Amino acid sequence: MTGGTVAILITFIVVGGISGATIAYFALQRHRADAVAMAGYRKLAEEAVAGQEALRAQLAAVNTRVIEVENMLRSVDV
Repeated sequence: MTGGTVAILITFIVVGGISGATIAYFALQRHRADAVAMAGYRKLAEEAVAGQEALRAQLAAVNTRVIEVENMLRSVDV
C-alpha cells in the first residue's frame, strides 16, 4: 500500500467513526424524546381511567335514584 492509500483509508475510518457517533447520538436523543412523550401519554391514560371510574360511580348513583323514583311512581299508581 502506498502512503496516499493509507492516508485515505485512515481518513475514511475517522469520518466513518464520527458519522457513526453522530447518528448514534441523534438516535439516543430521539429515544429520549419518545420516552418523555410516552410518559405523558401514560399520565393522560391514568387520568382518563380515573375520570371513567368517577363517571361510573356517578352513573350508578343516578341509576339507583331512577330505580327509587320508578318504585315511588309504581306505589302511587296502585
